Amino acid sequence: MKTSALVTTIQDPASQRLTWAKNPLSVLVIKKVRDMSVLPPFIELVRWLTQEKSMIVFVEHSVMEDTMLSSNSGFMEIREKLNSFQDSKDDLTDKIDFIICLGGDGTLLYASLLFQKSVPPVMAFHLGSLGFLTPFKFDNFQQQVTNVLEGHAALTLRSRLRCIIVKKNEDKDKPQPNLLVLNEVVIDRGPSPYLSNIDLFLDRKYITSVQGDGLIISTPTGSTAYAVAAGASMIHPSVPAIMVTPICPHSLSFRPIVVPAGVELSIMLSPDARSTAWVSFDGRNQQELCADDSLQVTTSIYSLPSICAQDQISDWFDSLAECLHWNVRKRQKHFEELSDLAHCKYEDSLNSTSKDTLLVTD
Repeated sequence: MKTSALVTTIQDPASQRLTWAKNPLSVLVIKKVRDMSVLPPFIELVRWLTQEKSMIVFVEHSVMEDTMLSSNSGFMEIREKLNSFQDSKDDLTDKIDFIICLGGDGTLLYASLLFQKSVPPVMAFHLGSLGFLTPFKFDNFQQQVTNVLEGHAALTLRSRLRCIIVKKNEDKDKPQPNLLVLNEVVIDRGPSPYLSNIDLFLDRKYITSVQGDGLIISTPTGSTAYAVAAGASMIHPSVPAIMVTPICPHSLSFRPIVVPAGVELSIMLSPDARSTAWVSFDGRNQQELCADDSLQVTTSIYSLPSICAQDQISDWFDSLAECLHWNVRKRQKHFEELSDLAHCKYEDSLNSTSKDTLLVTD
């Protein structure tokens, strides 16, 4: 193409680096709930941030009232230095420079839920069950956090989906509340015994009807979650795409598809559907989708910047290997090993034959 404006520029994921406009001063620490094993690392981290780094530390209000922490003398020494907030009541916009998560993937999903617009960079330590999205080990956390504070880290910009449910009885010109999800939005039959029967539209064009247990619309980050369990491919989080995966479809030819990140997907109940559908967002906020309601899904402009332990490629493939045991199998033997094995078996068979002959002769 001769016109430079028409040339598409493809960004190298390795060029996504953490750069601070000013020195970070405030940090939000999110820990896994109902897990006593996370308490000692949490106290050690918070004490170090407040005393050694002189940072403003925010925690959830429930943490301040946690009875298990209240009985800990080490936590009570630093409790007054902490700032608390309440979910859905306090606005954290422009108050947090970066986030530290202690736990599993659920802590990162919760961080995404807290920030429904711009998200500060997230550093996630693996102290939970699976840990696919938490690349950092807590050993030597001081050096790792210091590297992040000094801007020596790579970033993975994880796209999120903007989801809006438009109710049939509401004013369509009125701004509708939306939810941003990091993994997926799931439309299923809920408690109904009947199969889901929903229509899928792409940029207002009818694509197909989904008959089965439901539909998963996921980000590349969510492709390794519910979607891969339903038979979808795994997509690197830097790929700009939306994945559409049927759940137990009543058609053998209905396979998962990948569409461009900029399209708008709409889901409605089919006119002949026998029951309503239910929608959940990253496993939360379940809502009923009735006749003439519509769910609109597209890629949000607010991505989640996830801090890498190594780089975008190494972190992802390490997670595939460690968490999903991707392509783990016994190695095929080399020809020399096979020939040696066959030769040994041949000699053993000759020896056994000669022994049998001697016995007969005797």
